[in-house]
This record gives sequence, C-alpha cells and structure tokens, in this order.
Amino acid sequence: MRLRLLVPLLAGIALASSLHAQELAKIKGVVELFTSQGCASCPPADAAFQKLIRQGDVVALAYHVDYWNYLGWNDTMASKDNTARQYAYARTLGRSGVYTPQAIINGRDHLNGADLNAINFKLDEFQRQGKGLTVPVSAAMKGDELEIKIGAGQGRANVVVAYFDREQQVSPKTGENSGQQITYLHSVSDVETVGMWDGKEMNVVLPANVLERSGRRGLAVLLQSSTPSGDPAAIIGATVLTIGTDG
Repeated sequence: MRLRLLVPLLAGIALASSLHAQELAKIKGVVELFTSQGCASCPPADAAFQKLIRQGDVVALAYHVDYWNYLGWNDTMASKDNTARQYAYARTLGRSGVYTPQAIINGRDHLNGADLNAINFKLDEFQRQGKGLTVPVSAAMKGDELEIKIGAGQGRANVVVAYFDREQQVSPKTGENSGQQITYLHSVSDVETVGMWDGKEMNVVLPANVLERSGRRGLAVLLQSSTPSGDPAAIIGATVLTIGTDG
C-alpha cells in the first residue's frame, strides 16, 4: 500500500449525480474474498459473494490472486499486490500458507469463501463480541471533492481506500474453469493508504477523479489497524461508494 498525498483538484468532474453511497443502516462488517478465475473451487464462492453484496449490510471486496495462473489461464483481474495482501493476512493470522477461496472477516479471521452461512455467523459473532465496525466512517461527494469523514474512537489505524470494478463477466478459455461464464463483482484493482487516524475525528479530502482512473467503478474506505511489521489487521470502520445504479 502507498501513502497517497493529496493532489490538486481537477475542475469539471461531473460525478455527483451518479455517485451513490451504499445506504447501510447497520453495516455488519467487512468481507474480503481472495479468489481466482483459474481456481476450480472458486465459482461457488464468487456466487456466494454476490449474495453477500445483495444483502446490503456488508462491505464486500474481491481480490484476484495470481498464483493459479500456472494452470493455463491468466486471471484477467489478478495482481501481485492482491496476492501480497493475502500473504500479509496469513502472517497476521499466524498461518503458514494461503488458499482460495478464502474470506477474511473484519481483518480478524478467515473462512471458506463459499460458506455464506458461516461468514454471516462470524460477522454476527464479531458484532456481539465488540469486534465489529465500532468507528463511524462515511464518504460523500462535495462538489469536485470526495470527502471521507471518520469519527472518534480508540487506538490508531490506517485510512485505506480499495478501488474496485463494479462488475465484470469473464469466460476463461483454458484452465480449470474453461468454458464457464462467470460474473465477478467488486474486484479490487488498487489499494492505497490515504491517511492515518489516531482516535480523533478527522476528514480526508481526495479529488473526485480518483474514481475515473483505470475504469474504476467504486471504492471502499477501510479504517484498518496494522501489526508492528505493517501487515493488515483488524478493521474497525468502513463504508463503500459505487458509481451508477445498483443492478
């Protein structure tokens, strides 16, 4: 992740009318799915992930990893950064390796990404234990600016922005999923650290055109702690924005 310095705002960005905050009266938590177009066991998890998004009470992000490419199909959305994030979580959780489909819940635990019932149970359990999203986070368009607001709380955390493509359909020509047409939602294309939170209320302002770069169709804001070595850890606040109407 990179620390993003605020850059001069660009005038004439007309996104306000098409940018919508996901209305989540009570966000359960954050689910990060590590998946691959070349993984035979991943399509059921990708389908469960779609249902999770439609629930409307979860910030859901999909990270395509590149270590299945050797099977004959190069995942069109995979990146080394996504794979590195998964390995960083493995270190945080004390694991010796990674797998797909893997769902990371609130940066605190992992589950089989295809088990929607178990994912929801874990999210509810974390809420009961005080390990849910305890710090308010919001994001909204203000003219030519994207303003992120973070409330007060305990501890220190990074303000992380994950940019994603809202929806893509892919038909692998080779590999374990050859011949299938698979719909992928909220596939992450980039992750940046845009600020540091120290427990006090704060605002972060970004130019509105961050959502236009590289065809990105939305973003999630994660208030995420880190380990002493800098690996991602517990997520204590989050919100999500998408461009266009929900389908």
